[in-house]
Amino acid sequence: MAKIAHEPVKRAMSRIRELSADEEARRLAFVRERALRDEVSQLNEARREGRQEGRQEGRQEGRQEGRQEGERLRAEKTACNLISLNVLTDEQIAEATGLSAEDVVKLRAEVQG
Repeated sequence: MAKIAHEPVKRAMSRIRELSADEEARRLAFVRERALRDEVSQLNEARREGRQEGRQEGRQEGRQEGRQEGERLRAEKTACNLISLNVLTDEQIAEATGLSAEDVVKLRAEVQG
């Protein structure tokens, strides 16, 4: 290291030696380093908690969508059964099942087609 010729590097190395000799400067450097590590740890913890919350919300949304899809499939099956009986109008079937009149028309075309 004594052979370093670049003057800015020499000055920086000299400053490092000066600071290293100063007990208060070492203590402050240690405190800063510990604060930086604590901050990084807190950020990582916050990210992990955020991911966990996101996963939980995703699962809840998935369950809700699954329930809705199941309800829709049951309504379509009921509508198909009512269409097969051929005793109700499309509007009556839509009202009974909660499907739209357009959906009932499409199902009728599939069942009778």
